[in-house]
Amino acid sequence: MKKIFISSDHAGYKLKEFIKINLDKKKIRYFDLGPFSDDRVDYPDYAHKVAKKVKTNNNHAGILVCGSGMGMNIAANKHKNIRAAQCFNLKSTKLSRLHNDANIITLGSRLLTKINALKCVSVFLDTKFEGGRHAKRIKKI
Repeated sequence: MKKIFISSDHAGYKLKEFIKINLDKKKIRYFDLGPFSDDRVDYPDYAHKVAKKVKTNNNHAGILVCGSGMGMNIAANKHKNIRAAQCFNLKSTKLSRLHNDANIITLGSRLLTKINALKCVSVFLDTKFEGGRHAKRIKKI
């Protein structure tokens, strides 16, 4: 994945910042599209920012964090060529990449521990799309 774009709403802000610290430790380059504080914001605005960046290139990926992960997921998936996956654990994360070629992961800060969220992000970024029989299905989307 060439570029990683990350964003959140106010409820996901602290988890987003925690994820960024760990991406920095791993020397993984990312672009933070905001917000830059935990002041109240509307999650669709930030989901749309990331989706617009990710859809410009097949190698781009996004990380979105809100309270449940659901709102960001719904908003991001309104964009053509976006396959946002709300991930709850390592298996759902791995399958989202292997079978669905997800290009955005959405996480719920109120549903995941920080450590589990980090593990999901790592699996998301490290897992490649399996292709084969799944590629035909992706084209139908």
